[in-house]
Amino acid sequence: MSRRILIDPVTRLEGHGQIQILLDASGNVSDVLFQTPEFRGFEKFCEGRAVEEMPTLTQKICGVCPMAHHMASTKALDDLFSVSVPPAAQKIRELAYHAFIFEDHLLHIYYLGGPDWLMAPDTPPHQRNILGLAGQMGQAFITRMMAARHQARDLIARIAGSALYPVFGLPGGVSKPLTHDDQVAAVSASRVMIEFAVISVKLFENLLKTGTFFSELITDPVYYQRTYSMGMTDADGRLQFYDGVIRIVDPGGAPVATFRAGEFSGYLTERVDGRTYVKTPAIRDAGWRGFPEDEVITAYRVGPLARLNVVSEIPTPRAQAACDGMMTFFGGRPVHHTLAYHWARLIEALYAAERVAELAADPDIVSSEIRNIPSHLPDEGGMGSGGCEAPRGTLFHSYQASTDGIIQKLNLLVGTQHNAAALYRSVHQAASMLITDGRVSDAILNRIEMAYRAYDPCLACATH
Repeated sequence: MSRRILIDPVTRLEGHGQIQILLDASGNVSDVLFQTPEFRGFEKFCEGRAVEEMPTLTQKICGVCPMAHHMASTKALDDLFSVSVPPAAQKIRELAYHAFIFEDHLLHIYYLGGPDWLMAPDTPPHQRNILGLAGQMGQAFITRMMAARHQARDLIARIAGSALYPVFGLPGGVSKPLTHDDQVAAVSASRVMIEFAVISVKLFENLLKTGTFFSELITDPVYYQRTYSMGMTDADGRLQFYDGVIRIVDPGGAPVATFRAGEFSGYLTERVDGRTYVKTPAIRDAGWRGFPEDEVITAYRVGPLARLNVVSEIPTPRAQAACDGMMTFFGGRPVHHTLAYHWARLIEALYAAERVAELAADPDIVSSEIRNIPSHLPDEGGMGSGGCEAPRGTLFHSYQASTDGIIQKLNLLVGTQHNAAALYRSVHQAASMLITDGRVSDAILNRIEMAYRAYDPCLACATH
């Protein structure tokens, strides 16, 4: 007799979803469905709106990463209006954006994903949360973490007008310059951010010592999946969040493609799966082979682990040293151990903090030249695209507008969509390997959930 196991709702992520695990008469897994039942409709109801509304309208897609949508949208308007951004304005954007990456990564590292790498899998469900972490690690540590995140959010509010929903991005620049007081505050915040990021990386590295529960989990075959990787780099192949080229490498690390954000539709294709509202994109040249795939690998991943797989280096010293340690641990890149996403996310938080320090110390960032005002409207059917690395992966915004600046068509491709195929396969694999003869426990279900939570999925973004 068949049996169904339902995990509803899935927890410690943004959005709503459920996992259905179907067992056959022998108690083994016959199928696994990761389903997202919500639908948002932003791509449709943005049609007919003024293009200038997009940076503040599309950011409402998400409650945890609105800055990413705001930035990708603002960059799409730069492209649509064919306007360059003054150096000071670009640095101001980058400053706010790297502070955002830092605080958003801390949100997942401790609040959402933290119990998966700081607590044993058999920890009671009611303790697997930030309160349980506070009890285990001590209130002083959690308070310090919150203070570091607060520093970053205060800095974002100073620059962008709001810590949650920024209002500073404009086509051709930003809405206001930084003052010297803002610069001093940024320098001060960066010190706190770097210090806590270093502590966090060391905390994780200590958990990888031989014999600890996580040192065994991170290399467990349950959480191993070979995929393509995609992420943004500069012209020299170094890690970038704000701007650069998109690079794809195959499961062995060999380069497959390099393209600009506006060219993404020539390299990626979107498809609809009838079981969920999340689209599952594919690399055009690799094709699509379904869930789970056969021996021919076609899925690709984005986000922290994928980004570290595609880059040649990280352009800040502490983060590069931490990355070297990670790659040495796994024997080199690319890394395909899914739980290594947590490690990569910590390294990226350190890079973001270091980059905030670099930008805050730049004397040119307080220049009053912060905007080039667009001189003409787009051509009929004009296209504008913008991209950046959101915390959860590569984000693309593409707009088609009329001559009077009204949206005719809008296409958004977000990090959790890119990861959808790999995420579904990770959950299917974990369930298939962990459930045998119908034996299921809270610890097993928690380990299955760990397979999706490592990606830090945002289901609200994915069903925009």
